[in-house]
Amino acid sequence: MKWTDEAEAAVKKVPFFVRKKVKARVEEEARERGLDTITLREVNRTRARFLNKMEEEVTGYQVEACFGDGGCPRKANGSRGLQQRVGQLLAEEDILGFLKSQVDGKLKFHHEFRVAFADCPNACSQPQIRDICIIGAVIPETTEALCSECGACADACAEEAISFKGGLPSIEWEKCLVCGRCIRACETGTLSGEKKGYRVLLGGRLGRHPRLAMELPGIYDEDAVFDIVSHCVSTYKARSKKGERFSHLFNEEDYKEVAALFLPRSIVDENSKKGRVQNV
Repeated sequence: MKWTDEAEAAVKKVPFFVRKKVKARVEEEARERGLDTITLREVNRTRARFLNKMEEEVTGYQVEACFGDGGCPRKANGSRGLQQRVGQLLAEEDILGFLKSQVDGKLKFHHEFRVAFADCPNACSQPQIRDICIIGAVIPETTEALCSECGACADACAEEAISFKGGLPSIEWEKCLVCGRCIRACETGTLSGEKKGYRVLLGGRLGRHPRLAMELPGIYDEDAVFDIVSHCVSTYKARSKKGERFSHLFNEEDYKEVAALFLPRSIVDENSKKGRVQNV
């Protein structure tokens, strides 16, 4: 579907948290009318109808993702299967029905429970401002393959977390974002990425009192992440009485409780736990 410059500029003025839905609706309605180009008229017509009937568009939750599974070269670990599991969990928990029973008046998009996935630390889906943030990770480990000390891994590391000791790359875990760039740059196979998992951050939001999500210590496999999400959903439904967002209910004590509960399920070894992946 082609968009005129005026139409593109107009849709960018729509609040970011509904922009994707509005744009999809504009294209859907244009196709129904047999159009192949979106003009300012189509944008204004759909936008007005969409915002006037906002309550009908609220689904109770959102599961958002970056384009990692679409072939992004930065991908550290894919999340498509986990996205589906989390989406199914939120549907089965009937978050929409729960909100309708708790909120007086019309539902708005800011009531929705939001989970966002990013397949690498670049975090194009802006997950750090969602209730639950899940970021793909791959843990670099040294193998028995002889290192040429070419420095390609160090050059690839944007965090300057790699140096060389005893002819092998040494990783400063406090700096490492477990993104996998060093692994992809290694031509000798000295660095491998057999262990893949996810970083998990909780309690982010924008609004009048914004807060970045707090990152749990450790790196987790798919099952552990699913259980963390399930635990958070249960906490949310137990405490939200008038449609409060999870991020407004989740505090420092909750963070410590979840961290203590799930850290034993981290997939990193004890040496790694002493560094960056324990103290994020």
